[in-house]
Amino acid sequence: METVTGRRQAIWGGARRAAVAVLAGAALSGALLAPPGHDPAPAADTRPAFPAVNYAVAVDESASLAAADMKAEKAAAARIALGDVSSQSHVTVFGFAAAESDGQRAVDPVCPRTALDAAGRDTVGACVTKLRSRSRSQGTGTDFPSAIRQGVHDLTDGTDPSQPRVLFLLTDGYMDVGDSPKYGDPAHRDAEGDQQLGLALKEARNEHVQVWPLGFGDQPRMDELKRMAAGGYQKGCVDLPSATPGPRKVEPEAIGTTLEDIFAAAHCLRHERGPAPTPPPSTQEIDISPLATVGSIVVDKGDPAVEITYYDPKGQKVPTHGAYHKSSFELAGGSGVVEALKIVDPLPGRWKVKAEAPEGHRSLPVSVSVLWQGELRGAITMDPPSPQAGDEVTVTMRLQTREGYQIKHPRDYAGLRVRSTLTGDGFAPLNLDLADDGKAADPTASDGSFTGSARVPKGADGALKVSATLTAAGLSADTRSETGEVAPGQLPVTTSLDLPAAGVHPGDKVTGTLAVHNTSRAAHTLRLAVTDLQPGLLSVGPTRITLAPGESGTRKVTVEVAPAGVFGDRLGHDGLKLAGTVTVADTTDHDRTLVRAPLSVRVTPRPGIWDQYKLYFLGAAALLMALALVAAAWTRQRRRARDPYGLTLQLVAEDGTLLAGHQAGHGHKQWYEFTVAEAHRSPRIERRPQGPYAVQRNPKGGGAVLRRKGGGRTLIPVRGQVPLTETLQLALGEDRRPPKKQRRRPQPPGSRPAPPTADSAGVSGTTGTGAYSSYE
Repeated sequence: METVTGRRQAIWGGARRAAVAVLAGAALSGALLAPPGHDPAPAADTRPAFPAVNYAVAVDESASLAAADMKAEKAAAARIALGDVSSQSHVTVFGFAAAESDGQRAVDPVCPRTALDAAGRDTVGACVTKLRSRSRSQGTGTDFPSAIRQGVHDLTDGTDPSQPRVLFLLTDGYMDVGDSPKYGDPAHRDAEGDQQLGLALKEARNEHVQVWPLGFGDQPRMDELKRMAAGGYQKGCVDLPSATPGPRKVEPEAIGTTLEDIFAAAHCLRHERGPAPTPPPSTQEIDISPLATVGSIVVDKGDPAVEITYYDPKGQKVPTHGAYHKSSFELAGGSGVVEALKIVDPLPGRWKVKAEAPEGHRSLPVSVSVLWQGELRGAITMDPPSPQAGDEVTVTMRLQTREGYQIKHPRDYAGLRVRSTLTGDGFAPLNLDLADDGKAADPTASDGSFTGSARVPKGADGALKVSATLTAAGLSADTRSETGEVAPGQLPVTTSLDLPAAGVHPGDKVTGTLAVHNTSRAAHTLRLAVTDLQPGLLSVGPTRITLAPGESGTRKVTVEVAPAGVFGDRLGHDGLKLAGTVTVADTTDHDRTLVRAPLSVRVTPRPGIWDQYKLYFLGAAALLMALALVAAAWTRQRRRARDPYGLTLQLVAEDGTLLAGHQAGHGHKQWYEFTVAEAHRSPRIERRPQGPYAVQRNPKGGGAVLRRKGGGRTLIPVRGQVPLTETLQLALGEDRRPPKKQRRRPQPPGSRPAPPTADSAGVSGTTGTGAYSSYE
């Protein structure tokens, strides 16, 4: 016994810090199973009624416990008040060890059965302080049979048997009753304890109590924990392996997420982990499934001073209490280390959790996760709906949200089980295998449509019925059925519907054709409808078609999408998929179903003006740019054609003597302005802004244009001259503008003048290419 006790003392030191944190997860799990009493009453068929949960938490007190460990355990137990806990759920907390002498007892009642409403959370937070570490004089053994019997009693005494009963057993798995007189002679106490454990587990199984053992420490006895899990009640909230009780080893470094996984499995919730924890200030994102009808965003802040703000997928800040749009909110634990925001009817999509903290409180990471429960629905079709005996029928079960929207991501229905059966008159039930693997009868893998096929037996005669049941952890089970009738022979009316899968906007229409063939001599009236989705989302027209005797041909069928207002917040930027079924029934032939055709319509928000006419806008912009470039090129060409740079201006006397020459520079607005200095003594041309004369090249080619201030304009031919003053003529000399490839950009003002050319320097002593040469 000393060996067992020593091992227990070695492994329990770190485990105790986390043990009672289980209480928080248990309370949070209960919170998700029913809305609080003051929540608004749900509309019909919009919110499932979640059952309350009765659970007990048994904490092994058998090993010595340091003061620091007990303090951490009590703090963790206080977290039972987390989440938005239903007033219909209840919890009992007790410690256990062993009664090893008179006056000792194996079980320490800590928290009696308590309703987990707002007041109950405070009560539980206070009463868990009674948990104690056992001393030698109080009994340090481990009496599993007594702990399990106490849990069974607490979970069955005066409780509703229709509500789930869950016992969480926190221990290292080492039973020790060697010093307990109640188990008889010391030599046989271990055997008697083992036998009593089996009887206690049998009692738990008979009373429908699930046992979920959680192993703490470095080396918990997993084989013993497995035995206790298997000995209790095995049927969970759904018939799936993930909901079957089993032992879990709790790692100290991952206790938070591990416990959330455990409680999600025990209560058939879905647990979605968020991104890697980060210290504040930070913003983390986490998805809420479109299947979720109620869920809690759980935030482990690490420090109570951290403040959390929540934003929905629309980017809107949501309240922590009350209603907002179609959702209701309530926060629990906001002043503690961990808080949880419960959301009823949450908006599906990516939520943001913003963490902020004052200086000195930003060292610890913040983690985010989501626990949710939801509702999954299906739409079943059998093709053909009225087969003949011996025909092969294809059965398809398409997954939907409760509002009739098609499910986008396979992760939302991970672990789903689909069971289908074909029954009818004249043959034994046939089990069908429906799969979403893209093989055999299933056309596309992982698209949310489970398909299988079967052949109607030759002996079938009369009614047919195909049923399919969807089962998944965290999702309420849904059974759908479709009835038909074995066709006695050739039907009087046969039809075939062609409705393409389409991408549309609210208010748009999808048009298809209905091929009809009436072989009878009587008129038949067909009724068309859209089923298997929320009313008003899609409508079909016409609703009735009358076929004349012997008529054969096609009729146009139109499916209209509801206006944007009907979809509300659900219509995000990435759109929605509507998965309905178009039915065609022959009202003349006893409402015989002729067509049940799946219809998939992807609805996206109607684009704005820019999105609708983006190509036109871009085309117009490109055209304007091209026109601007052409105009700019034309302007540059005109400016270059008029630019006087390089023109050689010559002053000629009346007798034809060349008096002076001057090379023009770049002008002002393509005009080179100048004056004649010392016209009577030593005439020469000098550049002068706003001078009496100005020249520019002839834009039509050849020569130049002379402009006199107030005197009009005169064309200067290439080899001619024009009067300038009473005694002087103006002529053009050699054009010194370099070819286009050799031209240099004009020098900026203040740059060093180029050296004078021989011709200009020899005639006038100035070149005209100084500081004015770059004048524009």
